[in-house]
Amino acid sequence: MKSILLIDHGSVRAEANHMLECMANLVQAMVGDGVLVRHAHMELAEPSIAQGFAACVAAGATEVIAFPYMLSPGKHSTRDIPRLVGEAAAAQPHVSYTVTPAFGVHEKLGELIAIRAGVAVARPLDGELACHCWADDRAGTACGAACRARSQTPDGAPAANAPAHRG
Repeated sequence: MKSILLIDHGSVRAEANHMLECMANLVQAMVGDGVLVRHAHMELAEPSIAQGFAACVAAGATEVIAFPYMLSPGKHSTRDIPRLVGEAAAAQPHVSYTVTPAFGVHEKLGELIAIRAGVAVARPLDGELACHCWADDRAGTACGAACRARSQTPDGAPAANAPAHRG
């Protein structure tokens, strides 16, 4: 069974940590019973990444997709989380895993920003129109693996060259 493990930084504020649990519950409701959704914190709170990975496996996961619940491709989402997920996976050699890029640049996040700001989206973007580099110079390199244009095809599926860490 496939599982999604949402991973944030973790906080000393209980409210911040609870939010990730709520998001995991939301994603679970959206993806249905055919996929497990769990959550974990990189540090400062529990469940830890090791505990979250183990919870996925205990619930029947044979594949864990670790999703860094972070906006940018910083050191935590590109280095620390993949390392910690790899360490957790080492104890479960029968389980495959991947680590996705962080949220990065995506039209759905742009829509959410407009909604939260109380501004109507005048030109909704989807498909090929949304799936290109939004940097001023259109170089396509500034956002790294978190760039929608580099990480997905226009239909939203992962691109063949989409960067991920695999165990």
